[in-house]
Amino acid sequence: MRTLNRLTGVLLALALAACDVQVRDTTPAEFPANHDIGLYEVSATVTRDLLVTPGSVFVFAVVGKQRIELTPSGDGSHWHGFYSVRCQGGFPLQLLVGWKQLFELNQRLQPPQPRQIRLIEPAPVRTARFDSTGPAPKGGWQGAVHYRFVTVPAVEITAAHIEPLGSSPEDIAAARSISVLTALPLAARCGDLVDVRLASATPRARGTLVIETDDPALRQWKTQVEFSPK
Repeated sequence: MRTLNRLTGVLLALALAACDVQVRDTTPAEFPANHDIGLYEVSATVTRDLLVTPGSVFVFAVVGKQRIELTPSGDGSHWHGFYSVRCQGGFPLQLLVGWKQLFELNQRLQPPQPRQIRLIEPAPVRTARFDSTGPAPKGGWQGAVHYRFVTVPAVEITAAHIEPLGSSPEDIAAARSISVLTALPLAARCGDLVDVRLASATPRARGTLVIETDDPALRQWKTQVEFSPK
């Protein structure tokens, strides 16, 4: 009888050991930030032991207090879903996997501490060209450089100035005739386009517009600008 009980215990332990599920987070560590729909794909792979039935497994993405149910592939090995967030530089991510083991429901949250997924601010415009065809208008030829910021609720452009493209006398002269018209500081709400307006006193001018912001991820940005007739 003692031998039978011992054998039963061993068989039960083996059965329990064969009822495990492993999940691996395959979500990228970073995404380009998207200000339109703000959806980011969360994904994972799941490996289950033989005694775990496919229909008993579920996986959630846990972001703070939110749970996002992930959808399995046909064989249950790949899971994915979408998390929606705007105007943030990232989000914390954990995976909650659950499955039935005999008469019990098992759950595991991993990793123990959330993994931070980074959302990268898209690079602002690098070049801008403005048409200076025709007679000089009052105040000079004008143009606007458009900027959009999407990883913080709001950004303030605190300063802007024009620098020459190079150190030659021609580059210095070409930049001297461009001025910044926009009153600063300029507030920019998340996702909105804002304009930094420029004017040129000559039909041909070029330089680098340098803006400074209070966004820690984008303290300074340079846009090459040019006025020229078509």
